[in-house]
Amino acid sequence: MQYTDKEKRRLVNRLSRIRGQVEAMQVALAEDARCTTVLQQATACRGALDGFIATVIEHHIRQHIAAPDHPETDRAQAAEELISVVHAYLT
Repeated sequence: MQYTDKEKRRLVNRLSRIRGQVEAMQVALAEDARCTTVLQQATACRGALDGFIATVIEHHIRQHIAAPDHPETDRAQAAEELISVVHAYLT
């Protein structure tokens, strides 16, 4: 199942905010901002990206693993894909 228009819009908006945070870090570096300022912006960006990833993982679980209308083989494959993504993300 694809994302609804509302879900897609929320994800795109979140990515736009992340882009703005990354651009703010670039400006801070170009302006020789304090290390603490750059670190705060980097941490905020990481938190926003973690939230984006969590939302995508949740969607994957709900739509491809927990959905009763998907065949068992599709759910098993979706679960394996999710395990691979989470493992890559955490290591």
